[in-house]
Amino acid sequence: MVDIVALFQCLQPHVTSTTVRQFSRIALAMLVMTGRVTMLGISRWTGTGGSYRTVQRFFATVIPWATLFWVFFRQHVYRPQDVYLLVGDEVVATKAGQHTYGLDRFFASLYGKPVPGLAFFTLSFVSTQERRSFPVRVEQVVRSAAEKAATRAKVAAKKQPPTTAKRRPGRPKGSKNQPKAEVTLTPELLRITGMLGALLKVIAGVISLTYVVLDGHFGNHNALQMARQHNLHLISKLRYDAALYFPYTGPYAGRGPHRKYGDKVDYHDLPLSSLKETTVEGHMQTCLYQMQLLHKEFTQPLNVVIIVKTNLRTQARAHVVLFSSDLALAYAPLVDYYGLRFQIEFNFRDAKQYWGLEDFMNVTPTGVTNAANLSLFMVNVAYCLRADSHPRDSDYSVLDLKADCRGYKYVEETIQMLPEKPEPVLLAKILDQVAGLGRIHAAQPSFSFS
Repeated sequence: MVDIVALFQCLQPHVTSTTVRQFSRIALAMLVMTGRVTMLGISRWTGTGGSYRTVQRFFATVIPWATLFWVFFRQHVYRPQDVYLLVGDEVVATKAGQHTYGLDRFFASLYGKPVPGLAFFTLSFVSTQERRSFPVRVEQVVRSAAEKAATRAKVAAKKQPPTTAKRRPGRPKGSKNQPKAEVTLTPELLRITGMLGALLKVIAGVISLTYVVLDGHFGNHNALQMARQHNLHLISKLRYDAALYFPYTGPYAGRGPHRKYGDKVDYHDLPLSSLKETTVEGHMQTCLYQMQLLHKEFTQPLNVVIIVKTNLRTQARAHVVLFSSDLALAYAPLVDYYGLRFQIEFNFRDAKQYWGLEDFMNVTPTGVTNAANLSLFMVNVAYCLRADSHPRDSDYSVLDLKADCRGYKYVEETIQMLPEKPEPVLLAKILDQVAGLGRIHAAQPSFSFS
C-alpha cells in the first residue's frame, strides 16, 4: 500500500500532527473509494480511526493551503534544471441550492452559458520538460455586490437597442489625454494580482519565472500591465479580428506629431517576409507568421504570432492571433508555451472526475475552501504516486492507481481476519494479483491461482 504518511511528512512543520494524520487518512480513502467523493463517502472508506466526525473536523479546520501546495511541490515535484511557466485559469463547479458560500452564476465553457455554481481561480506551474501542470494556489471567486451590479448593468446595456444619434466629429470639448499605462484594475484582476504577488513572494529565490500564460479572456492592456507590474511577460491570445497595425515607417509630414500607426493588418494578405514556417499534414496547411505590431489599446508594441490554417481541398481558412509582451521571444516557444496552457485543463478534469471537485456538498466558507483545495491537491499527490510506482509507464493512469490502491485495501482487510498471515512471498503475489484486477494499462502478473 502507498505510504501516504511518509509522503505528507513534509507538511508537518506547517500544520498540526492531528491535521496531518486526518489528511493522510482522507487522502488514502480518496485513493481507494468509488462513487462520489463526499464527506460521507470518505468516512465509509477510511476504516478504523476515520469516522464521519473526524472527516467533519478536518473540513472545519482552517488550513494554509497555499503553503502546503508550495511545500509539497518543492519537496516532491520541483526539478531545478527544469523551466516552469506560470499558468492561470478559472474552473467552475456546478452547484444547486441557495446556501453554499459564494454561489453565483458563472460562465462555463463546457455548457457555453452562465450556470449556477462556484468558481475557483487557480495558478499552476507548468513544466516545459515534463509538459505537465501542477496546481500551486487556489482561491474562490466571490463577487461583491458592486461587482454584480456592474455586470448586470453591462448586460442590460448590451440589450438596449442601438441609438441612431451620432456624435459630432472631432474631439469632444474639454477632453484630456488619458495615460494608458496608468490602468485601473478590475476586481477580477485585483484578485489575480493579489494571488500573483503572494505566490512570487513565497517562491522567491527558488523558481525564477519569466512568463505568465493566460487565455484569451485576458488578452487586453489591463492584464498586460498587471503582469508587467510583477516583472512577468504576458502570453495570451487576441480576438481573431483584432485591429493590429504595422509601425509607420514613412517620411515625416513636416507638421504635428510623428505618425505612429501604419497600415492595418489584413489577415487575408499577410506579408511573406513575416512567414516563419509552413507545414502540411494531409490536406491541412499551417503557416506561422511573426511580426511586431501595434494595437491602439496597448501602449507598447506586441510580439504577435498569427497561425493560419488552410484546407487545401476547400480553401477554407482560419487563423489564431497569439501575442506576448516579450519582443525577443521567438515564434516557436511562444506557440509552444501558449499550447502548454491547456495542461491546467487536465488538472480541472482530474479534480472533477476523480477527486470530488464536482461532488462536495460543503456550504460554509471554510468547508468550501478545503474541499476545492483538497481536490486539486490530490492531483499533485496522484502524480507523485504514479511517478514513483511506474516511472517508465506513461500509460499508467489515475484509474490504474485507484485500482491498485483499492486492491491492496481489500487484501489488507482480508489478511487481518486470518488466524495466520501468509508467507511474505505469497502475500506479495496475492497483492499483485488482486491489485491488477481493475487495471486498464498496467501489465498483469504472469502468475495465477487456481
